[in-house]
Amino acid sequence: MMESKTARLTLLIDPHKKRAFEQLCAAQDLTPSQVVRQLIRDYLRDHGVEYETRADQATGDTPEQE
Repeated sequence: MMESKTARLTLLIDPHKKRAFEQLCAAQDLTPSQVVRQLIRDYLRDHGVEYETRADQATGDTPEQE
């Protein structure tokens, strides 16, 4: 599902972990942003947190609990 990319999340991370993360992402042909967005979606889902997506906003739908 396409999400709006209007918010920025800034975090501090050890430079060695950052470099290893970027190398792993590159090896998997993914950007670090793609991986972090997926991690956040998975974390929210795993904890039962609902949130509105751009598709929900366009249709007026509300998220459903799985």
